[in-house]
Amino acid sequence: MLVLLPPSEGKATAVRGRPLALDGLSLPALTGAREAVLDELVGLCAGDEDKAAEVLGLTPGLRGEIAKNAALRTAPALPAADLYTGVLYDALGLATLDSAALRRARRSVLVFSGLWGVLRPADRVPSYRCSMGVRLPGTGGLAGYWRPHLDAVLPEVADGGLVLDLRSAAYAAAWKPWGDVARRTATVRVLQVSVVAGVEKRSVVSHFNKATKGELLRALLTAGAAPKDVAGLAAALRDLGFEVERHDGSPRLDVLLR
Repeated sequence: MLVLLPPSEGKATAVRGRPLALDGLSLPALTGAREAVLDELVGLCAGDEDKAAEVLGLTPGLRGEIAKNAALRTAPALPAADLYTGVLYDALGLATLDSAALRRARRSVLVFSGLWGVLRPADRVPSYRCSMGVRLPGTGGLAGYWRPHLDAVLPEVADGGLVLDLRSAAYAAAWKPWGDVARRTATVRVLQVSVVAGVEKRSVVSHFNKATKGELLRALLTAGAAPKDVAGLAAALRDLGFEVERHDGSPRLDVLLR
């Protein structure tokens, strides 16, 4: 099983350690593309601060991210497993997985990134600020930039097994599974269920969506579940205590929170 995750805006910062080594990251076919985005981002942030803030969509309280980006080549790096600190990653808790589950995560998880394209949990990178929705002056929109590069490498990475796509829309735009991979790709929607005047209502809510996706991935990794298809994934999640619906053979699973 291959799992596709978004990153998080919240990130930890290493205070010491080795700096970035681009040629040491996984999926080395992306090295040149990563280098190009990194060069432009560092140059942008080392120049006009107002322009950098505009391009990156930073509020005044986030201006410190500009200096952080300008120092990306020399800043201490840390594993992606320790870098991301948002709601999904807090629920997933990569750092607290047992050794077997962590090995499974290192083999199966890909984190999408506006700066790096994709990362595996063991890849060491510095803390950065560059979402997939950014449009750099030279490179252009990052989702469109990464699409051909990821199209060239990810079908092989996804070869043969189930793909569990837990990305948000902005990061899904950077690579859309196609052909045989698309037929093996499952998505998850998290719905909050409530009863109003005797009528069941279902709604999508951001916080619980992210937290539940982290929790279900943690449960799958801890259990060592290895579903081969969408039906097998639904069965595995039910065995792990999640309420799951699948409609008419759809690749989308609805996870219900009551």
